[in-house]
Amino acid sequence: MSDQKPDPKRERPRQKRSLAALLTSVPTQVQELVQREIELLKTELIEKLKALGIGVGLIAAALVVLLFFVGVLLTLAIIGLSYVMPDWAAALVVAGVLLIVAVVLALVGYGVMKRGIPPVPTEAIESIQKDIRAVRGVGKRGER
Repeated sequence: MSDQKPDPKRERPRQKRSLAALLTSVPTQVQELVQREIELLKTELIEKLKALGIGVGLIAAALVVLLFFVGVLLTLAIIGLSYVMPDWAAALVVAGVLLIVAVVLALVGYGVMKRGIPPVPTEAIESIQKDIRAVRGVGKRGER
């Protein structure tokens, strides 16, 4: 710890601002508030659109996997199962398994996609409405 004394030139006491100074700073503060709200809006929209995109991508992947399974494993599984059971039963078993896999992938994709729907920035809108109420002077204490 050092025994240095604070420099009186560096530490300035906070001066009270006049009403005129406060009123002239209002437009700047409102502009800053609007800019921050726009940034919040952008961030929230990007977040929701990402979730929507991931969900759509997962559903598309489910369809591609379904096509691959139908093309390759269906034939292979039917041939393998036809040694144990009739051909029609082997085809039915393989088709049922593929359907279950496709449904699981689609449900997972839908769940992820649902987080982005609707792509409306609800938090930003709520914050803007709160700011408007504050500017108007409407609040919980003095409801008008």
